[in-house]
Amino acid sequence: MNRSMDDPQHEEFEYELKIPEERVAVLIGKDGETKKQIEEETKSKLQISAEGDVTITAEDGVALFTAREIVRAVARGFNPKTALLLGKQDYTLEIIDMKDVAGKSKNTLERLKGRVIGKAGKSREEIERLTETRISVYGKTIGIIGETMQVSIAHQAIGMLLGGSMHKTVYQFLEKKRKEMVFG
Repeated sequence: MNRSMDDPQHEEFEYELKIPEERVAVLIGKDGETKKQIEEETKSKLQISAEGDVTITAEDGVALFTAREIVRAVARGFNPKTALLLGKQDYTLEIIDMKDVAGKSKNTLERLKGRVIGKAGKSREEIERLTETRISVYGKTIGIIGETMQVSIAHQAIGMLLGGSMHKTVYQFLEKKRKEMVFG
């Protein structure tokens, strides 16, 4: 948090993070459109280096947090339009680190990614459909964006898959949760 010297009442909050270099262009967008949209919607300022160093400043802690979550979502493979959903009330980003499950084994990591994505993306699509969330499998992480309760359910389902549960079992769990949500 930095205070402006010329206006002691004026507080500015700052947050720095590093994103993968290959996501920098996505975060900036064509002609800077994505960066501009994030700044407008979160009332923040983004400074982005070619190496992926991002500095976010805002006059409001909530705006700073929202901007940070949107930047983190883009960094974890989400389309910026999807990431901007985090500006909505009750929307959240959850990031699952697969290293916690896979350890250092590259083969295990690839196998786990395959279980979550499924054949031709079918498993991921089904979890997204049943939980009304968006899921991104990128690098060693799985990101989930959606309403807080739905993200929690999607996280449980992905945890089941990572733990070795059969896809059918996971879909049955999700169908049951969906019915509970609809019918109470």
